[in-house]
Amino acid sequence: MAKTPAQRAAKHGESATPPQTPVVNTSTQRSPQKAQGNANLILIAGSAASLLLFWYFHMLTLQQMTDLSDGLAMPQSMVFGFDMAHVEALRSAMDADALGQLNYVQKTAGTLFALVFAFSAMTMIAMNVAKKAVRWVLWLFPILFAGISLWGNASIDAMLGAETLTAGAVTLSSTLVSLSWLLLALTLLSIAVALFLSRRKKPAPAQP
Repeated sequence: MAKTPAQRAAKHGESATPPQTPVVNTSTQRSPQKAQGNANLILIAGSAASLLLFWYFHMLTLQQMTDLSDGLAMPQSMVFGFDMAHVEALRSAMDADALGQLNYVQKTAGTLFALVFAFSAMTMIAMNVAKKAVRWVLWLFPILFAGISLWGNASIDAMLGAETLTAGAVTLSSTLVSLSWLLLALTLLSIAVALFLSRRKKPAPAQP
């Protein structure tokens, strides 16, 4: 009958029983510093992409679209909303091709900006806020920003392309645009709060 490791050790000494050392694959280990570095790279890339998309969508493309609308501002760029008269003038000034270009831009650059910015903001908050409850409160703003922005773009597209313009459609689109700008500002504020909380939890440097 085969002896147990303890019996072999008692008879032949400790050399009879080799140490049971687990095999560790060091190539799969990730230090906290490496994980933090990867998160920083994602955050830098997301922040750069957000700035680029904001510039391209709001500062470049929507401004250039005014050349196709007799100088009238696009609804997405009007922070405080718009009224029925502005939309009616816009619908009269823009032909089907111009409306198609606006629709394409807001479905590509507009959608990407909302999603990338929200993801980047949530990543930054997650990296700097340890308390789960506080993190979820701050996450609420970028999540709402992305949802309201996408809803607003779809609402504007339906409003401009509708056969008959209604006051309800204008009010809804105007409200969503104003809300999206407000949530953009609140998201930036939530990032500032996250960075402030991160600074507070860091220990003060030792005095010499």
